[in-house]
Amino acid sequence: MCHGAQRQGNPPQVPSLVGVGKRMTDDQITDMIHKGKAPMPPFPDIKDDELKALLKFLTGKEPAAAPAAPANPEAADDTEQAEPAGTPQPGRAIFQQNCSFCHGRDAMGGETGPDLTRSKLVTEDKTGDKILAVVREGRPGNKMPAFNFSSQQQQDLLAFIRARVAEVAAHPGGRRGVEVSDLQTGNADAGKAYFNGAGGCAKCHSPTGDLAGIANHYDGLALEERMLYPWNAKSAVTVTLPSGEKISGTLAYLDEFTVALRDSIGTYRSWPTSRVRYKVDAPVNAHVDQFPKYTDDDIHNLMAYIQTLR
Repeated sequence: MCHGAQRQGNPPQVPSLVGVGKRMTDDQITDMIHKGKAPMPPFPDIKDDELKALLKFLTGKEPAAAPAAPANPEAADDTEQAEPAGTPQPGRAIFQQNCSFCHGRDAMGGETGPDLTRSKLVTEDKTGDKILAVVREGRPGNKMPAFNFSSQQQQDLLAFIRARVAEVAAHPGGRRGVEVSDLQTGNADAGKAYFNGAGGCAKCHSPTGDLAGIANHYDGLALEERMLYPWNAKSAVTVTLPSGEKISGTLAYLDEFTVALRDSIGTYRSWPTSRVRYKVDAPVNAHVDQFPKYTDDDIHNLMAYIQTLR
């Protein structure tokens, strides 16, 4: 679902795995599979014959060409009866083939993607234009790729997502997520003191600057996740070329083979990591360093304070 049936990927968000056997040994590939690398989750249970088969596929000869998308995408799920186009059933098949790994088969959240049935964008978008814009354009900063669906497939997908929102709303109590009220137990004054003092948050953030109004845009678990680990925060990078020239910008892509940035005028530039030196300045690391220092009270209090920034 991420790297494609023919290993073609969706660069720059999702790298191609074609030719990976020429760049990495089987042991290195196995290590990546078992340990993962954000945003790719680990798959430690892939072992023995299953692992051998996967390695053989990944390191096999390059495909002649990627196969065309099936004309009838709902046929891929033969466990349920097909319904006319425009109803949730064909949208279900499209969703489960392309979106379920991240968002879950029921759209209620998965490995890395949020619960769409409680997404503010989804629930407030009455026309579907905003939802479909995200589908077509992706969200590179959140590692979500763009999808080239036909107009009919887009409408089918939209119908399925809306049906799931309605179904979940009709059966409250079945969510796997956390209710907003569950995260409103801290002391806002203590959280403010922690923000400005022991937590060191004020060194990088300002309640009247970058955090102004943040509680109007996020709430509940989505807000707490951004507070604890804003994984899509932009990082700066400086690339040093063989000539000694240094080029700086916002980190756009980085893996074992490629480093890329967008410079001050927005131009995308990339280099093989084997030919340059680079240094990444990732503000998110300060959040990671804070993990072992938090107490439960610190997190609840800080969350209570962040929720007042409207």
